[in-house]
Amino acid sequence: MKISLKYAMVMENHKPYIAMLFIQFVYAGMALFSKAAIAKGMNPYVFVVYRQAFATVALAPFAFFLESKQTSLSYNLLCKIFLVSLCGLTLSLNLYYVAINYTTATFAAATTNTIPVLTFIIAVCLRMESISARQLPGIAKVLGSVISLSGALVFAFVKGPPIKFLNWYQATQKQTADSLIQNNSIGGWIKGSLIMISANTAWSLWLVIQGHIVKQYPAKIRLTALQCFFSCMQSAFWAVAAERNPSAWKLGWDVHLLSVAYCGVIVTGITYWLQVWTIEKKGPVFTSIFTPLALVITAIFSAFLWKETLHWGSVGGVVLLVGGLYSVLWGKKREDGKGVRNEQNADTNKEEIVLECITHR
Repeated sequence: MKISLKYAMVMENHKPYIAMLFIQFVYAGMALFSKAAIAKGMNPYVFVVYRQAFATVALAPFAFFLESKQTSLSYNLLCKIFLVSLCGLTLSLNLYYVAINYTTATFAAATTNTIPVLTFIIAVCLRMESISARQLPGIAKVLGSVISLSGALVFAFVKGPPIKFLNWYQATQKQTADSLIQNNSIGGWIKGSLIMISANTAWSLWLVIQGHIVKQYPAKIRLTALQCFFSCMQSAFWAVAAERNPSAWKLGWDVHLLSVAYCGVIVTGITYWLQVWTIEKKGPVFTSIFTPLALVITAIFSAFLWKETLHWGSVGGVVLLVGGLYSVLWGKKREDGKGVRNEQNADTNKEEIVLECITHR
């Protein structure tokens, strides 16, 4: 009895870690399935339409039954949500799937690590985030941002010699590993890299704007469902203009259907709630620390599935990218800690009132 109780307590304490491991596997699967569908000939714009449609259908019942009476939705706020969906979800996702057609799943997972850094830079430009350049945490955030973005550029443009001990497949399969470079050329790779960075920038801007929208409309499930619905409509107009062939819209029982269903239902639905739950338990910095794990998982599976060759230049870029990310997270954590302590010292006289309000909540 004691052993089972102790085991249950251990599992309870490790639930956030298990949840984050699962989330990173899901994100790695998103990059792999997306690359598989696009490589098999699915139009990137059509992919986004179906993904957002699946996400809307998956979230709609929860939004209707769980949050239907929590908040009111004005016409002005509805227009804001529509514009945020256009600038964030629609733009970033369409750019992402266009870019992954020119690059690899590993590169897509690697550049995802720049999103926290890009979000910090945008917040600073919009004066939503401050930098204390004379203190160590501020210096860490600035240097971390520069190092992380430099790592992304190194990963994209510096190949170097291949890692030989990972090339366990035969030389006759070399063409499969290097098909991306051969088909799209160096110019195509550079084009895809720049588009991918643009997609991450658009997503980071969406995250910054999202904070203001959530304050006005705190029903998170309904907000996500609405944005997915608007993004589906917007992407549909975009896709119809770009793809006139009706056969491109057909879904069969193949990797195309599996990919859009996985990204729409699993990534947008289940993973969203797990991440929100983990943030409530451990905070946003805890969830960000696990982000590079998706890159490792994607690289391993890409080497098996796509016979993708890893290069030492890419490894160096990953080291810079992840190191810069952790530097920014460390600086942010230290500054947040100091801010909390200063606020507690300044509000010492109000401590009893605050505690009383909390007690009578």
